[in-house]
Amino acid sequence: MLSDGVDDTNRLVAFHRPALAAMPLDLYYCITSPFCRSVLLTAKALGVELNLKEVDIWAGEQHKPEYLALNPEHTVPTLVDGSLVLWESRAICTYLITKFGKDDALYPRDAVIRAKIDSLLYFDIATLFPRFKTFVASQLGGKRDATYEEKKEKFFEGLNWLERFLSRGNFAAGTDHITVADMVLVPSVTSLAESGFIPDEYTRTHEWVRRCKDGMVGYEEANGEGARLVGERIKRMISSPA
Repeated sequence: MLSDGVDDTNRLVAFHRPALAAMPLDLYYCITSPFCRSVLLTAKALGVELNLKEVDIWAGEQHKPEYLALNPEHTVPTLVDGSLVLWESRAICTYLITKFGKDDALYPRDAVIRAKIDSLLYFDIATLFPRFKTFVASQLGGKRDATYEEKKEKFFEGLNWLERFLSRGNFAAGTDHITVADMVLVPSVTSLAESGFIPDEYTRTHEWVRRCKDGMVGYEEANGEGARLVGERIKRMISSPA
């Protein structure tokens, strides 16, 4: 439904502030993908210019030979920075922070805080969003299949865990400032919210989303519009014949 693979936490080098590249980095993306939107948010926060190349995953453009030659996993996003071609969104986000960050605020070097951030990156890709995808798949076309109740329970279990995580502080990793954990999670969570799957009683989640909206550079352009678009698409997918 929405493209990305399973991420590895990417390797880090010492933080430094090199001059920005003379040519912008290429980003192959689809605005409805939350994984692409996490990269857009990260780039906005860093002031990194991206040369955006849209890939319509709904039309299957990620399977074109020229894209497969670039990214054989046919996922989005894909970043091209000189000879580096990288297509795992969390690795892209941490790579951009490592290369262009003025300091380590977005991905702190403190071992405890970084461990919390990494756990949330894995939680999003391995638990929260996959459970949402399978929950949606169990009710396509307005018909609930035999797995619906099980998938619903698993999905809300994930939401309950997120609500608990968000009790640790103003932002996802328990910090008083935005980190890459927020930039990765908020596109997924707002996709869920715009699809109508986060009830009002999840107050910590809704309040955290509002803080992210207020605090993230270029939030509306990088995430707001895309979240609404995918929410509308998912609502159509589960309310009309597949």
